[in-house]
Amino acid sequence: MPLTAIVRGVSSSINDCELSFHTRQSIDVVRAIAQHQAYQNCLVELGVQVISLPAEPALPDAVFVEDPAVVVDEVAVITNMGAASRRPEANRLAEVLSRYRPLRHLAEPATLDGGDVLRINRAVFVGLSRRTNRAGITQLTDVLAPYGYQVRPVEVRGCLHLKSACSYVGNDTVLVNRFWIDVEPLCGFELLDVPEDEPAAANALHLNGVVIMPASFPKTRELIENRGLRVRPIDLSELQKAEAGVTCSSVIFNDKSTDPSS
Repeated sequence: MPLTAIVRGVSSSINDCELSFHTRQSIDVVRAIAQHQAYQNCLVELGVQVISLPAEPALPDAVFVEDPAVVVDEVAVITNMGAASRRPEANRLAEVLSRYRPLRHLAEPATLDGGDVLRINRAVFVGLSRRTNRAGITQLTDVLAPYGYQVRPVEVRGCLHLKSACSYVGNDTVLVNRFWIDVEPLCGFELLDVPEDEPAAANALHLNGVVIMPASFPKTRELIENRGLRVRPIDLSELQKAEAGVTCSSVIFNDKSTDPSS
């Protein structure tokens, strides 16, 4: 089934982004915009239809469109993000997603960021992190369970989001930094540990048989390629200063809903 990705331009105010684990560094906005365009080009080259939303100058983190929504085949869930300053980012994204899916909304006291949600088939792993609380996981479970999804909490202890520490790379394999999360909920998969000197390398995007990952992690790239997987490295050095990975700058979904009521 064809894939669609929603992306959004880099805000001119990205240097004011929220940071939880990184020391603030100056971000070259012009270079960040170029890197983001290369990221979009990569998606297109891999057969994805890209919907590019304009930048939101007043919202420094708005380029990271993964966090305001969780999209499955039947429904789009608009989250209540853990950083209150980011919550207005959801407005425009919800408007676009409503063309493709019925919408559900999480509400206080729930907080949840899309970067804490890793879906592998009908298993949905959700990080219990600084941005996602138990009420958020409970509300997401209530939305997804009727469609047959099994939501499994995962303790996150050393990074911003669950997908900062693990991601699916195909062949029943999860790339992981086990020092940052409790890996017990992932026991049904083969775990591929990132090198200790590349702790942030566990965020990758498996797309149409290709693993997209930052070019700054050559050892992890070699590790993945040695498993017979194709890797597409991209330069995200400026966006990485904002705690970004390769998953957080897009919301990717099948462009046809499978919900018979939609």
